[in-house]
Order: sequence, then structure tokens, then C-alpha cells
Amino acid sequence: MAVPVPVLRLPRGPDGCSRGFSPSSPRFRALLGGPWGARGVQGVRAALRQRYLWGLAAARGRPTRFCLRAGVGVDAFFGAADVDAVALQVDALRTPLGVQAAALLRCHDVLAYSFLLG
Repeated sequence: MAVPVPVLRLPRGPDGCSRGFSPSSPRFRALLGGPWGARGVQGVRAALRQRYLWGLAAARGRPTRFCLRAGVGVDAFFGAADVDAVALQVDALRTPLGVQAAALLRCHDVLAYSFLLG
């Protein structure tokens, strides 16, 4: 059985809608002025983005379970994701209504997805 992972939610920002640190806060300035600096943060973000893209490339053709809004679960073979993370292309999408040979799933509708063994 999979172990549940807690989700860390950052407090609301000073504008009321963003999450994270205010650019004027001492913690934010310490992060940018610390040992990483602005270029170090950019390098770390680039490395994380590269790992994410390599993970997507390795997932091509793997059986995947998608949990969608309204509690709907569907199975498909992972195909690809667009650069802006707006849609996921899948093959052999099995829904409660039938099987679609190919489909696009909007990332906005996907709550979670996991790769199945086998």
C-alpha cells in the first residue's frame, strides 16, 4: 500500500492571492542573498525542470491511472505532455463509457496520476 504524502501549503502572500514570501521580507532576501544567490536558484530550477522532462520522456507508453475531478478514475497509456503543461496526450483511454484510441486530458482536470506496474 502506498504511503500518503502530506502536502505543504505556504501561507498567503501580502497581496492575498499568491503563496510564498514577499520580496520585501527578510526571509526572501536571505534566500536570494545566501550561498545560492539569484543565479544559483535559477540553476536549481533548471535542473529540476530537466529532471521533470526526462521523467516525462521515460513515461512514454507506460500504463497510467489518472484521477480526474468529480472522482472519475481512468486508465490509459501515457503519450506526451505539452511544454506549457496544459494537456496530456494518452492512448487507449479506458473510461466508464468506453475506450478511446487517443485523447487529450486537460491538466486542469487531472488531480493526480500514477504509473501502473506491468
